[in-house]
This record gives sequence, C-alpha cells and structure tokens, in this order.
Amino acid sequence: MREIVLDTETTGVEANNGDRIVEIGCVELVNHCPSGRTYHVYINPERSMPIEAYNVHGLSEEFLSDKQVFAEIAQEFAEFIAGARLVIHNAAFDVGFINMEFKRIGLPPIEPANVVDSLSMARRKHPGASNSLDALCSRYGIDNSRRTKHGALLDSEILAEVYIELIGGKQASLGLGVEAAAGRPGLVAPVIEKPQRTRSLAPRLDEAAIEAHQAFILKSLKAPLWKGYLGITDEAAQ
Repeated sequence: MREIVLDTETTGVEANNGDRIVEIGCVELVNHCPSGRTYHVYINPERSMPIEAYNVHGLSEEFLSDKQVFAEIAQEFAEFIAGARLVIHNAAFDVGFINMEFKRIGLPPIEPANVVDSLSMARRKHPGASNSLDALCSRYGIDNSRRTKHGALLDSEILAEVYIELIGGKQASLGLGVEAAAGRPGLVAPVIEKPQRTRSLAPRLDEAAIEAHQAFILKSLKAPLWKGYLGITDEAAQ
C-alpha cells in the first residue's frame, strides 16, 4: 500500500480569498514504512506575503520571487501523489488549497475518499487532549527539536512518525514486500537459505553416563513410567 504524507505552507488561511501555496512537502510510505522517496518544492505565490504568515514559516517574498509558480510544478506534483492515499494533518485545510490551485489550471481535484486526516484520527484516539503536531510528538516521544518554524517537508517527516504511532506503532508493519508493493520492476523479496547439517552431532553422553543414569532410575523409582523405553522389567525395578 502506497501512502503520501503531505504538508503545505501558504500565504494565509483563505484559499477562496486569494491566499496561495508557497511550499509543498511529501514523504512516501509503502506498507507504512518510509520508502526514501520525497517531494519538496518552494512556489512563487505571485502575490505579497503577509507578516503573519511569514512569522509562521519564515518564507519571504524575496526568497520566493525566483521560484516556479504553481502551474509549472503542478504536473510533477500530481504525478507524485497519483494513486496514493494522502495522509494530512487537518486535511481540509491543505486539500482546500491544493484543489483551488488545481482548479486554476484545470486539473481534477483530490477526492476526499483518498485522504486520511491524521488530526481526526488523533482526536478519536485522544479525546479531550491537545492533538497538534507538537503535542503528538510530545505524547509519542518523537524528536521535533528541529521544528523552530513550520516547514512542509520537515513537518511531513514528523507527521509520518506520528501517523505510524496513531495506527499502532512501528509493529504495524515490518516493511516486508516494500519493493513489490511499490510496483518497482525487477525487485523481489530475498530468499533466505537455511543450511542443513551434513552430519549428525556427536553424542555428549558416554556409556558410563548412560549406565549411571539408568542406575539412578532403578534406585529412585520402583516403577518408572519410562522403564519400557529402557527395557527395564518389573522384576528389575523391585
């Protein structure tokens, strides 16, 4: 099973009122294990950057001015997430922005059935508690010390760890068959050979030890249950 853990950064919170995406970060999971594939891009929003948004993610107008606009990265982004289930924290926010950007250039929207909202999962699992990404990191012992500001790729990497904990921890999958599940041609699961002994091991007991053991049985037990295996008669056991 292929999943994409995804996060965005934006110029604000109003996708329908002119705010735009400025950063996308994605981490690919296969069978709930990181595959090593990521997608990360900064985007020129073609508008000003409000100070409130800058204080959250630290991406300035100057920094973004020479980056590609969304229309230039849309196809490669759509191809990266195609066919995967998307894992997003507070999914309605990010999906709303992505679908607005897709609509501008005529790409089909992300379907809700293909999205897992990790915030909703966390609220069901921990009702009444704080379920922000930082709070979940603290609860599950995940190091988020690098998260001094929001960043789409870093937040996706952290969310991937949180998501694994939400679905049951690292034992949920041992990563078996990752390559096959990802549909990568030419890769098969390794066959582990179990070598067999070419000759029997030498016995550790010598004749004297065996005779001593039989004598112990005869002396200690008048009618041992295993006497038949040793060829002991009832008379000999008296």
